[in-house]
Order: sequence, then structure tokens, then C-alpha cells
Amino acid sequence: MSKRILITGAGTGLGRGTALGLAQAGHDVIATVEVTSQVTSLREEAKEKGIDLEVMKVNINDPGDLRAMEHCDFDIFVANAALGEGGPIAEIPVQRLKDIFETNVFSTLKTAQIAARKFVQKQSGKIVFISSIAGLSAAPHLGPYSATKHALEAIAQSMKEELKPLGVQVATINPGPYKTGFNDRMVEEPWKWYDPKIHFTPREHYEKGTKAFEKQFDPKEMIAKMVEIIPAEHHAFRTVYPESSEKQVKDYEQKIWEDQI
Repeated sequence: MSKRILITGAGTGLGRGTALGLAQAGHDVIATVEVTSQVTSLREEAKEKGIDLEVMKVNINDPGDLRAMEHCDFDIFVANAALGEGGPIAEIPVQRLKDIFETNVFSTLKTAQIAARKFVQKQSGKIVFISSIAGLSAAPHLGPYSATKHALEAIAQSMKEELKPLGVQVATINPGPYKTGFNDRMVEEPWKWYDPKIHFTPREHYEKGTKAFEKQFDPKEMIAKMVEIIPAEHHAFRTVYPESSEKQVKDYEQKIWEDQI
């Protein structure tokens, strides 16, 4: 059955590919992007591929853009927009942490609340939070991003139980490391403020920590999984993908219980 789906952060990466994939699968998709130039780019790509796709600018940090979102009608909301931020959490400027929380947590929650109000009124609908394996585990020098996704996991889990009696579904999708450019940009962020002459974290420690992203997966497989899960009537609350990442997260959680200091 065709669904009307609104997805944020569709200007790049997994969000862009998923918006196009959902539309190609026959769904009525509203793809929202952060900046106006992405509107043009995504519309042109959809036209070239013969895909019918509605594109609009919704910077989730912009109150005016959120008001525009309130006028949209949709059956499924996909909260995908996010920023990446790496670096040693013992030294990161707190304002930078506040900025990433503003997008990944507070503004994301605002969009989910808009969707929740709509869905509760009609007693149906689904909110899908695009989280990360970073929301279920934390690695050295990825703490800033992980902290926001851990917060998002708590929001999703609470909201799931609160909205279920009101006829609304809530789920998360937790991708592993996919080569979309997002992870590469994230590990570059600390160089905007980190100075080995000032900060106590050795440069080589940070560089070693970023080696986790040396192996990244083909985003096409994750996009296909998202296109499968998002419109489905029933599926697991949490979808961690690929399977190797699911095992990695479960092993990590077990190790935390066994760790000593």
C-alpha cells in the first residue's frame, strides 16, 4: 500500500538515497532538505531518473521552516536530519556540543512532536528515528555524536510506549558506518578547534580513534533496508544494519557489563 512519507535531511547521503528509493517504490514522498541549493539538486536528480518527488526546504533549526512542515500531511515521519561531531569529549568546547545537541536532539524532537500531534489526531501514523550504532555504543573520540544519539534512543523508547495506546508507532533505524561522506566529515570537525600545542589529548590518540571509519560499507545496501523498513506495517522496534554491526553492538553492551576500572 502506498504511503505518504516525510523525511528530513534528504539533501545528502542515506536520506537522499532513501527519499528517491521510497518514491521509486511508489510512495508519495516529501523530501526535505536543509538549504535551497539542495532543493534544486534533488529535484533535478529525481527528474533525470523519472521519479515523482516533492522537495521542500526544511532546516529543522528554523522555526519558520518548522511551521511550513506543520502544514504538510503525511502518514510516516522519518527524522533523519543530523550533524556529525567527533573529538575528545574531555576537551571539546562545550558550545560545539550544545550546537550538535540543538540539531540532533532538540530540533529533531520538535519535528517528532509535530508529527506526533498529527498522528494522535487521526490515531494512526509512524515516527521513525534514524539513529546510529553510535546510539547504542560509544567509541573514543566519537563521544559528542554518540551522546546525541544516545539521547535520541531514550526519546524514541519513551515515545514508543507513550504513543502506542494512542495508535501511533515509533521505531529506530541504526545504521553502521556507511560511506556517504558523513563519517569522513565528522572526523574532520575537531581540526577546527583542536590544537596539540594547547590540548592534552595526543594527536596520535585521536588519529588512532578515527581508524574505525577506515572500513565503511556501500550505502546502497542500507538505503535498500530503509526503503524496506520505513513503509512496512510491522517490523522490529530497532533495526541495526548490517548484521555485523548488530553483533558489534551486542558484544559491546556485554563488554560494558564486564569492564573494570
